[in-house]
Amino acid sequence: MEISLLLAQQILQLFLILLMGYAVVRCGPLKAADSRVLSVVMVYLALPCVVLKAFQIDDSPALRTGLLYAFAIAVLLHLLFLALTAVLKRPLQLDVIEGATLIYSNAAALVIPLVRALLGEEYVVYSCAFVIVQLILLWTHCSTSLQGGGAIEWKKILLNVNLISIVMGAVLFFAHIPLPGQLLGALNTMGDMVGPLGMLLAGMAIAESPLKQLFCTRRYYLPVALRLIGYPAAVLAVLRLLNAAAWVPDGRSILMTVYLAAITPACATLTSMAQLYHRNAAQSSALYVLSTLLSIVTMPVMIGLFALVFPV
Repeated sequence: MEISLLLAQQILQLFLILLMGYAVVRCGPLKAADSRVLSVVMVYLALPCVVLKAFQIDDSPALRTGLLYAFAIAVLLHLLFLALTAVLKRPLQLDVIEGATLIYSNAAALVIPLVRALLGEEYVVYSCAFVIVQLILLWTHCSTSLQGGGAIEWKKILLNVNLISIVMGAVLFFAHIPLPGQLLGALNTMGDMVGPLGMLLAGMAIAESPLKQLFCTRRYYLPVALRLIGYPAAVLAVLRLLNAAAWVPDGRSILMTVYLAAITPACATLTSMAQLYHRNAAQSSALYVLSTLLSIVTMPVMIGLFALVFPV
């Protein structure tokens, strides 16, 4: 009940911000195309700050073990998502936006605040492991897909500010170099903007399309159902088959943080990337909004199933 209530409160707050983005376009001060500026702020400023802040934690052998475990589970789940999407792409005729919606979740915006409230600040870093793995794939696999395939432009990828922030964060962590308090506070403040910016972008992107199109487009419900129910169910089955909670001490709690990241709605960053690469941002935003609304119901259910599969 506590998890369900926290989830509902978090999603409701973000949805209210979405309505603000919708209103600012519908009332005339801005156009949907103006959200591209916010997309740049989110992708190139807010997300790197999340990563750098995540690595600013006290090191210990238990933490390193837990981090390696969280990263291993995160990689496993993303490989599962990539494989499932590759198998389903042809029979379900998934386009590039739908495929990305299935693979990438909104972990950064929803899970970090939730984990902080439920399990405490010390568990946030484990959910960030999932976010970091996802960021790497977003700027390699996803960006290449959205650009229409072709050869991977390694120079652009390696010089991407998000991947640079991952390397910098890791170096600071392993070298035990703490950032100054004022800088850390600035990173934390910028990182907290990820959720609100994502919802503002979504609201602005759908403002020029009729709401009837959002709720009455039957096709939208296919990728949303897979994102919220199908893929989480597959994750739970694989984790249970591998008895993943028993791999390390405190494995159940750490596993729960990664599982929470995997069952969230469609990734908010996809709308930003769709705009940057001139893809159908309205479609991406619609899937994001619809999955976010329906996740109010599906996430508590999936967490309940996790509790049944991995009892305390």
